[in-house]
Amino acid sequence: MVDILVVEDNSELCALLCDFLRAAGYTVSPADNGTKALSLYEKYGARLVLLDINLPGTDGFSVCKAIREKDNTPIIILTARCERDDKLNGILLGADDYIEKPYDIDILLAKIKGIFQRRLARDIITEGSLVLDLNAETVTRDGEPLSMTMKEFALLRLLIENKGQTMSKEQLFNKIWGSDSESEPQTLTVHIKWLREKIEEDPRTPKLITTVWGRGYRWEG
Repeated sequence: MVDILVVEDNSELCALLCDFLRAAGYTVSPADNGTKALSLYEKYGARLVLLDINLPGTDGFSVCKAIREKDNTPIIILTARCERDDKLNGILLGADDYIEKPYDIDILLAKIKGIFQRRLARDIITEGSLVLDLNAETVTRDGEPLSMTMKEFALLRLLIENKGQTMSKEQLFNKIWGSDSESEPQTLTVHIKWLREKIEEDPRTPKLITTVWGRGYRWEG
């Protein structure tokens, strides 16, 4: 899953915004129209959506409505449309904020950071001897902290949240690395190996993360 889906049909503005977001440490997926945005969201997901309104084909209001019907993902509308009715429509459709163009990038980044801190902070997942702090993105085993990268943490969380379900390699790769990734699918296999070395009693005969041959991986717990 990427951090931010940027939906903007102005290619120069989109590229500039994506550069700022990546420099701030976010993973980003760009879309230049509403149909592509919904397709990317359905396939990869996003932790936050930055959404223009004036898009070719499916407009931003329709995208906002479609996402909000399924998920509570934070949505910030970025648009040149500043009429009162447009603002009301955006907010009523479920947008978390409505920002007029041109906007101050530092203020936008501050708003994004604030949304992540308020709305995406969650509690604790306890799975056997493992405790995942979803806010701090840390893991302990029997009270002892485990050194874990962000991707390892995200992969472990995804597996645990889908306990007992076989997840294909493609599913796992797309959810964790997303469409903006330049990584190779083999990266997933490497991360599974690293996770097993950190959480399994015997990584050579894993009992927590099992391999379903020809299909993918499953968290047994």
